[in-house]
Amino acid sequence: MKKFIQSNSFIFLAIIVGLSVFFFVSVSSFNYVTQDKDFVKWLSPDETANYVLTKLYGQEGRMEIFEKYNLYVDDIMKPRSFRSDSGEIKPVSFLGIILVFGTLVKFSTYKIIPYLTPLFASIGIVYYYLLIKKLFNKNIAFVSAVLLVFFPVYTYYSARSMFHNVLFTVFLVVGLFYSYKMTEGFELQRRKSIRRFIKSIFRKKNKDDFIEERRERGPLKIFFGAPKYKAFTYLAFSALAGAFVGLAVIVRTSELMWIAPLFLVLWVFNFRRVGALKLAVFSSFFILALLPMFFYNQVLYSSPFLGGYSEMNQSILNIKDAGTEIVKNTLSGEVGRVDGPIEKLSKSIFYFGLQPKQSLLRFKYYFVNMFPWIFWTAFLGGIVFFVMALRNRRKKYFVYLLSYIIISSILVIYYGSWGFTDNPDPNSFTIGNSYTRYWLPVYLGSFPLAAVFVLSVAKLLSLPFPHKLENNKWKNIYLRSSFVKWVVVSLFLSITAIVSIRFVLHGSEEGLIYTAENQANANREVERVLELTEPNSAIITLYHDKLLFPERKVVVGLFDDKEMITRYYRIASYVPLYYYNFRLPQKDINYLNKRRLAEFDLSIEEVSRISGDFTLYRIEKVKEVSEPEGK
Repeated sequence: MKKFIQSNSFIFLAIIVGLSVFFFVSVSSFNYVTQDKDFVKWLSPDETANYVLTKLYGQEGRMEIFEKYNLYVDDIMKPRSFRSDSGEIKPVSFLGIILVFGTLVKFSTYKIIPYLTPLFASIGIVYYYLLIKKLFNKNIAFVSAVLLVFFPVYTYYSARSMFHNVLFTVFLVVGLFYSYKMTEGFELQRRKSIRRFIKSIFRKKNKDDFIEERRERGPLKIFFGAPKYKAFTYLAFSALAGAFVGLAVIVRTSELMWIAPLFLVLWVFNFRRVGALKLAVFSSFFILALLPMFFYNQVLYSSPFLGGYSEMNQSILNIKDAGTEIVKNTLSGEVGRVDGPIEKLSKSIFYFGLQPKQSLLRFKYYFVNMFPWIFWTAFLGGIVFFVMALRNRRKKYFVYLLSYIIISSILVIYYGSWGFTDNPDPNSFTIGNSYTRYWLPVYLGSFPLAAVFVLSVAKLLSLPFPHKLENNKWKNIYLRSSFVKWVVVSLFLSITAIVSIRFVLHGSEEGLIYTAENQANANREVERVLELTEPNSAIITLYHDKLLFPERKVVVGLFDDKEMITRYYRIASYVPLYYYNFRLPQKDINYLNKRRLAEFDLSIEEVSRISGDFTLYRIEKVKEVSEPEGK
C-alpha cells in the first residue's frame, strides 16, 4: 500500500486523462445542443469570421470571398472581423486557426469544426499535467491540472470554440513541454561528439546488439533510451518544440511580444543544455510552422509579414523604421538622437496607449474579484514557493518565477491598457469580456502556485509523525497521514470544481446557460429574417451581421452618415435592400421618409416585427441602373 501511495504517477495520469475525456464530452455538448449541424451560427463577429473562412479553406482551399457589388459601394458590404479590398472579403484576424482547423476539414468534414477546440483543449490538459510534473512534481501537477479542468475561462472559451485563445494556449503548452524535454540531455559541444553522433545514426546494428540491449535496457528503451538513439530522440523533441511554438505564433501572432522574452529567458538559463544543434533544429521547425502564414499573408495582404489588422500593420512598419533608425544612430555614434525613435517604438508597441493604473484595475476586476479562490491561494502559494526556492536553491524554480512575472507583467499592462467593450454595458465585468481570454496564460501560470499552497496546508493538517515507532507501526502512521493529506486536497478541489462550474454556467450574465438561451433566440430571429428576404438581398444592420452572413450580404451601419446613405442607394439599385435593427417609432420613420432618405431617393417601409425589440424594414430604390458584370 505504501508503494502504491508513493508511486502513484500512473494513477494521477489516468485520472487526468479521464478528466480530459469528461471535459471534452461536457464542453462539446454545448455546441451539440445549441448548434444545428446544417445551420451553424455564432454570437461573436470573430467566431463567425473564423468559422466561415475555416469552412471555406477546408472545402475550397481559399480564404477570400469575392463580392462584386463592393466594387461600386467602396467595399462597405462586409461583416465585422472582415475587410474588403477591391471586392475581396478577407479575414482581419490571425490566420492560424483557419489554417489548422481548415487542414483537418480537408481530411474529414466541416461538421467537426465546432468540436475541434474542445478536442485540443482536452489534449492540452494532459500536456499541462506533464509539463508541470516536469517543472515541479506529480502532486503539484495533479492539483494544477484539475484546477485547469474546471477553470471557468478555459471551459467557457473551449465551448465558444471559434476563438483563438484556447488553441494558442494549448500549442504553447505543448511547445513548452517539448522544449523542456529537449534540454534534459544530449549535449554536442565538441567536433568528436558530433562525428560520433552522425556515425551512430548510420551504423547498422546486428542481431546480437539488439539482443544485448533488450537484456540490459528492456524492449521499449531500445528506441527511447539506448545511447545510439538518444541523440536522435532529443533532436525530435527540438523539432516538436519548434513546430508547436510556431503553431502557437500563427494562431495569435501578437503574442510574440511576450513569447520572445519568455524563450529568451529560458534560453539564457539553459543555453548549455540546448546547444547549437538543438537550437538550429528548433529554429528550423519554428520557421517551417510559420511558412503557411507567410504564404497566405502574401496572397491576401501582399506581404508575408503583414496581416489583416491595419493598426498592427502600421505598428510593424513603425517598429521596423524606428529599430533601423536606432541601430543607425547607435552605430554612427549619434546616441543622443535615439530618443525620438525610442519614443516612436514605444508608441508603436503600445498603440492603444500605456495605462498602468487602468491595467491594475482591470487585473483586480478580472482576476482578484472574479476568481478569488484561485488568486488568493496562488498569492499565498507564491510566498511559500519563493521561500521553498530559497531553501532548495533550485534554478528551475527561480526561472519559473522570473518567467511568470515577466509574462504576467507584459500581458496585464499591455491588454489592461486597452478599453474593451465586448459587453453592451461598459460597467459590467463578465467572463465574456476579452480580458479573460487574453490573460489565459496568467491564469494557467498561477495554478502551480495555488497547488503549492494547498498541498502545504494539507501536509500541515495531516499531522505526520517524524519518529519511528516499534513493530513498524510507522507504516500505519504514514498511511494515515497521506490519507488525511489527500482528503484535504480532494475537499479543496471538489469545492473549487463546484464553484467553478456554477460560475461558468450562470455565475455572470454571459454564463453558458444564458449564452445558450441567447443563441437559441438569435437562431430563431435569423431564420425568420432569412425567410422574409431574398437570397441575393443585402441587409443593413448594426448587431446581426455576425448571424446573417454569409447567407445574406451585410452592411454594418445606420442612417446618421450621408456618405453611407449614398452608398445604400447604390446597393438598392442592384439588389433588394433591407434594414434590420431596433424597432423605429413612427415619428422616426416619417422623418426618414420625408427628410433623410428622401434626399437620396430612398424610402423605408416596415416588413415585419421579428422580436420584441427588432424589426425588419425594406429600403426601396427609385432609380434603376444596369446590373454590373461579375468578376
